[in-house]
Amino acid sequence: MRLATYHRVTVVALALLVAIVVTGAGVRLTGSGMGCTDWPRCTEKTFTPSSDLHAKIEFANRMVTGLVSVAVAAAVLGSLRLRPRRRDLVWLSWGLVGGVIGQIVVGGLVVLSHLNPWLVQMHFVVSMVLIANALILRHRAARPASATVRPSVTPALLRWGKVLLGLCVVVLLTGTLVTGSGPHSGHQEADPGATLAEKVEAAGKIRRLPIDVSDAARIHGVSMMLLLAATIWVIVQLRRHHRSNETLQRGTSALVTVLLLQAGLGYTQYFSGVPPLLVGLHVLGASLVFLVALQVLLDMTEPNPAGGLALESDPPAPARSEGERSGDRPRGDLVTDR
Repeated sequence: MRLATYHRVTVVALALLVAIVVTGAGVRLTGSGMGCTDWPRCTEKTFTPSSDLHAKIEFANRMVTGLVSVAVAAAVLGSLRLRPRRRDLVWLSWGLVGGVIGQIVVGGLVVLSHLNPWLVQMHFVVSMVLIANALILRHRAARPASATVRPSVTPALLRWGKVLLGLCVVVLLTGTLVTGSGPHSGHQEADPGATLAEKVEAAGKIRRLPIDVSDAARIHGVSMMLLLAATIWVIVQLRRHHRSNETLQRGTSALVTVLLLQAGLGYTQYFSGVPPLLVGLHVLGASLVFLVALQVLLDMTEPNPAGGLALESDPPAPARSEGERSGDRPRGDLVTDR
C-alpha cells in the first residue's frame, strides 16, 4: 500500500470516530440510553430492536460502532502492508484497536450499570483519547518517515501550544460535568400522558452527578474563557514571530473561530432550556475544538531533515528572505569563472 492511500484510510477512520461521538450523544439526548436493555444483543430475546424508536436509535449507534471497527481494522492492516513499513504508524494503528476495545467495555458497563453518570462521562473521555490517537496517526501518515522532529516555533511558543491543549482537556472535562448534572441523563423520559406524580417519580429515578448544574456551568464557562484568552495570546505571538507560518496562522484562526461559536452556542442552550439539538451541536463543537487544538500543537513541530537528535530548546530555523527562497544571491556574492 502506498503512503498516500494509507493517509486516506486514516482520514476515514478519524471522521468515523468523530461521528460516533455525535451519534452517542444522540442516544443520550433522545433518552435512548436504555432503548436496548441487553448487550451485545438489544434484548434478552432478540438481537435487533423492535419498533420502539429508542431501541432503534440505540441499536443504530451500535451499528456505527461496527463501521468504526472496520475502519480501525483497515488502519491496522494498511500499516502492516506499507512498504517500507513504518513502526510509528503500526503502533498508532494498534492504539486505535485498544481504544475501540476500551469503548466496547465501557459501553457494556454503562448499560449494565443502568447509565451510571460517571461511566457515561468515561465513555466520552475514551472517545476523545481515540480521536487524539487517530489525528496523530493521520498527521504522521501525511509526513515522510523521520526519526526525529524539531520545533518550528520558539520554545516559549511551543510551551504555549501545550498549555492550549491542556486547557482544552479541562474544558472538555468540565463540560461533561455540566451534561452529567443536567437534564439529559440518557434515560427515557416519562410518558407525556403520565400524571404529574408519575413524572416526578420518574425524574427522581434519574441518576445525575452530585453537583448543581449551575455551578458546573460556571466552572465550564470560566475554563472556556481561559482557553479563549490563551488562544488569542498565541495568535498575537505567532503574528509577531512567525508571520510566514501560514499553517499555524490558519490553525489558530480556526481554533478561535470554533471557540467563539462554541461559547455562543453554550450560552444559547443554557438560557433556552438546554434543547437536545443544541446540546448535540455543542458535543460536535467540543470534538472539533479538541481536534484543532491538538493539530495546532502538532504543527508546531516539523520533521528534522538532518535526522539527528533535536532538543525542544533548539530554536527554529530562521526564515529565509524572498531572494534566498528563489535561489537568487545578493549582488555582492556573485562570482565569475576565470
